[in-house]
Amino acid sequence: MAGPVTITDFDELVAEARDEGLQRHSGERHVSTPGRDGPEPILTLGNYGLTDIDSAVRKRRGVALPASMALHAAAAVALAIVPLLLADALPEPDGGTRAFFVEPIAAPPPPPPPPPAANAAAATRVAPKAAAATPGFVAPIEVPTEIKPEEGLDFGGIEGGVAGGVEGGVPGGVVGGVVGGLPDAPPPPPVKPVRVGGDVREPRKVVDVAPVYPELAMKAGVQGIVIIEATIDPRGRVVNATVLRGVPVLDEAALDAVRKWVYTPTLLNGAPTPVIMTVTVRFRLKTAI
Repeated sequence: MAGPVTITDFDELVAEARDEGLQRHSGERHVSTPGRDGPEPILTLGNYGLTDIDSAVRKRRGVALPASMALHAAAAVALAIVPLLLADALPEPDGGTRAFFVEPIAAPPPPPPPPPAANAAAATRVAPKAAAATPGFVAPIEVPTEIKPEEGLDFGGIEGGVAGGVEGGVPGGVVGGVVGGLPDAPPPPPVKPVRVGGDVREPRKVVDVAPVYPELAMKAGVQGIVIIEATIDPRGRVVNATVLRGVPVLDEAALDAVRKWVYTPTLLNGAPTPVIMTVTVRFRLKTAI
């Protein structure tokens, strides 16, 4: 078995291993050949720890660690003590900084108000006089010898009257006016009837009068229907009727019956309104059994 391996041999082995690793990463391949005679040294942790140089390294490490701790402790103490020792050496604040803490100068008091004017008289408040109530009628104490006309009464008339006036006059009248005042305002124009449909609902018949069958039509055996356009006033009565389609011998009888019909008033926006609607009258003969 070979002898103990020195530090120099270990450094050479580390360098060779590093070179070989770099060559592998670069893609190059080299065949390593032993560079020294004899068998390759065997490196073990036991051999490395038993060399003479290990004791020297251990001594240096034992001294370096306490020395490093002592230096760090001294530096920490210096950082803590030096600012306290140099507290008296801080620069004195300048005058501007001290002036900031000085109490501000108080403003002088305002000047007194000017004295009142000597000639100004005190204003006196005069109460308004109450208007004396004028009595309506006062009976005289003594009977007057003559009657004097009232003063202040002006009826606007002219003594003796004016041409074109009314005999006796009209109180408050105007020359050229109409006796009795102006006539009343004309009545409002009648409301135009609207046709039944849409919002305008058909009124309901409350009075129904059957038509009278004409004797001539009965003898001739004529029957059929008559379509009439009826106008109903706001009270619900038929005020106008016109035949739209019918039978000549039956039309007049149908119109006479429709004019007697009565309907309920039709309201539009809450007000009675005349309407126009179409009605049908049927004439049918009764067959003998």
